[in-house]
Amino acid sequence: MDLFSPVSLGDLHLPNRVVMAPLTRSRSGDDGIPGDIVVEHYAQRASLGLIITEGTYVSAESQAFVGQPGIVTPEQIEGWRRVADAVHAKGGRIVMQLMHGGRVSHTAITGTDRIVAPSAIAIEGMAHTPVGKQDYPVPHALTLDELETVRDEFVTAAKNAIEAGLDGVEMHSANGYLLHEFLSPASNVRDDSYGGTPENRARFVAEVTRAVATAVGAGRVGIRISPEHNIQGALETDAADVTDTYTALLDELAPLGLAYLSVLHREPAGELVKTLRAHFGGALVTNSGFGTVTTREEAIDLIDEAHADAVAIGRLALANPDLVERWQGGHEENEPNPRTFYSDGAEGYTDYPRLVL
Repeated sequence: MDLFSPVSLGDLHLPNRVVMAPLTRSRSGDDGIPGDIVVEHYAQRASLGLIITEGTYVSAESQAFVGQPGIVTPEQIEGWRRVADAVHAKGGRIVMQLMHGGRVSHTAITGTDRIVAPSAIAIEGMAHTPVGKQDYPVPHALTLDELETVRDEFVTAAKNAIEAGLDGVEMHSANGYLLHEFLSPASNVRDDSYGGTPENRARFVAEVTRAVATAVGAGRVGIRISPEHNIQGALETDAADVTDTYTALLDELAPLGLAYLSVLHREPAGELVKTLRAHFGGALVTNSGFGTVTTREEAIDLIDEAHADAVAIGRLALANPDLVERWQGGHEENEPNPRTFYSDGAEGYTDYPRLVL
């Protein structure tokens, strides 16, 4: 096998192993409805083996960013249907990342009365809200009954995504957002069955993922994790605890037969990722940690050396809609423009030039 050979991740059959990582782009307006420009953006990238959408909120309370898309209202579902249809018309495959922002948000963003988390611990820093930067609030600690509600919101969102024609869903359990907040001992200080031990901290993530897999089929469900990322207050600094927590999670998920495990880690070929892959027992998608760009050479090596089944690419997929063609031919790449990552409009979104031979 090589980077450009086909691979199956559960029920997802990819023509190559270059996966577009989920990338926040904030282009869906105040109503969270993907519009024409979002349709064009994803359709441009249909030659990638698989597209993972930006994190998409599963309820009003779960929105994390201004301009973030949702998969809640009929209008949002219809917007995503247009995206899926456009990607499929060009022969592509697309999976929606389901996201709950947890405490990494503000009521000025969500329009709700509160922000929620495993525990009532605020993170340091400021949220970018429609009325300027605001301190992150102290979140409401979810009750046991409310955990069931959040679980059901993920299930409904997954069903909505499949109804909209997407090929599957990815559970966002990384980067310091709600599901990751349950895994981290810094953000989860609960004293009930969802806190304390590694097994307890992994419980809610496992329950939500199991419920989604039951609802839409495990072969169409992936999960993304970022152990030791130490971002947005979801600190994981005890190596033994990290291993215990994530192996407990994956031991729960392994029997489900999920489509894939996606691991964001600074050492994608390191011992921790190898251990997690063994416990999961299924297909692995991997890429480097934040702050680095996964290069063509690194991606090729990860597949050639059998460290992963596919490789998730972030910024280079953003800047090169025809990245697979460029990499296959060894052609020059467009450089990403960070100034336009979270701005409005086409600049830095749909105007990156395609390869001209």
